[in-house]
Amino acid sequence: MVAKTLRPYKEEYPSMKYVNIITPLHQLISHFILQGDSERLRETNEFLITMASNSITPFHNDFAEGPLSSIDQEIEQFRGAIVQFLLERVPEFRELHELRRRGWDNPKGDAYFRQQRNQADKASARSAQFFYQMMQRIGQELHQAVGAFAIPNDGLSQPMVLDMCMAPGGFLATALQLNPMARAVGFSLPVGSGGHKALMPNSRRVELRFLDITMLAADMGVTEVPVDHPDHGRFLPQQLRPDDRFDLVICDGQVLRTHAREDYREKREARRLTVTQLYLGLKHMRPGGTMVVLLHKLENWDTVLLLRTFGEFATVKVYKPRTSHCKRSSFYMVAGNVQSQRPAAARAMGRWKSIWEAATFGTDEAYRKTLQEGEPSVEEMLGDFGSELMRLGRDVWATQARALAEAPFIRQQS
Repeated sequence: MVAKTLRPYKEEYPSMKYVNIITPLHQLISHFILQGDSERLRETNEFLITMASNSITPFHNDFAEGPLSSIDQEIEQFRGAIVQFLLERVPEFRELHELRRRGWDNPKGDAYFRQQRNQADKASARSAQFFYQMMQRIGQELHQAVGAFAIPNDGLSQPMVLDMCMAPGGFLATALQLNPMARAVGFSLPVGSGGHKALMPNSRRVELRFLDITMLAADMGVTEVPVDHPDHGRFLPQQLRPDDRFDLVICDGQVLRTHAREDYREKREARRLTVTQLYLGLKHMRPGGTMVVLLHKLENWDTVLLLRTFGEFATVKVYKPRTSHCKRSSFYMVAGNVQSQRPAAARAMGRWKSIWEAATFGTDEAYRKTLQEGEPSVEEMLGDFGSELMRLGRDVWATQARALAEAPFIRQQS
């Protein structure tokens, strides 16, 4: 069926030379958006449900967690146009795209990433210690490559670090080792709620608070919670004072499958966690500070929006570690010299706060409208940011491509 569907499209749109039977979605969607072909765009959307059944997917991480929501279907349409733009212009991305296609087509690739996920979910004491040490190595590599954890010491104020999702603590341990005069505040999901165990040694320099940061309603500016809300009694009092300021903010939290949550949160939790980290981190950032943010798939619509947004008030660098996680789509944005008082920063914080409120309290329609408000079109985004996107992404895509090319489930196909 897919092959029969593709043939007339390839004949009508001859520039679609990278379309193949396995991965038609991105190319079809991008061409139909640009051509204004609403009927074929509607037909192609039917492929989204099929695509969601693959384990290695183009969405938030390397795995699908279930059928796509209508919001994510729209976002995938935007991503399709970005993918086609990059395929036609960036050899490094084209190579990675082909390797991903081969991974999608091989059940052994699914098994590889599924095993990694199971290990993360059921970490033994030994594997947890390994992960802690691995994150320390990644932190050192990240710092050596782009100065991620550097805090200028002007002698006028106490250097401060905020780690939004600390455990097991490898990044924070690295940051404090590199900045011996710094103190830190770290948040982490309690182990009893499915969080990781903190392995960082106790220190008077660190204040740890075990809580779910997505429930920090007071810190997010919400003082009244509807009495009929499923989590009415679980929202937390204010944790950060208005004048608390940090020189370095680490935002590398991810939704944990071991975390028990109310049903309403499942489809929105990734965004709730992301915008909580970004909003609180930027709100309490000392001007000129640094923010380190874990991201996935540089070509994703949400990722491109975020990189473009930070570029309006910070110096943005991206880096994908070579020592660990190099087969996965993850990478780090290091935003330096963050001018947190600029109007662009205030606009970003306002948007993140609105998304958190809509994702936490709003209907599906209100949530959708909030996500769409103020977003540029795909054409505007690529026209304004396309060149910078290519510049930022080349090394990230090349690093993952080199690692995937050496993966057993890829080499066996050669």
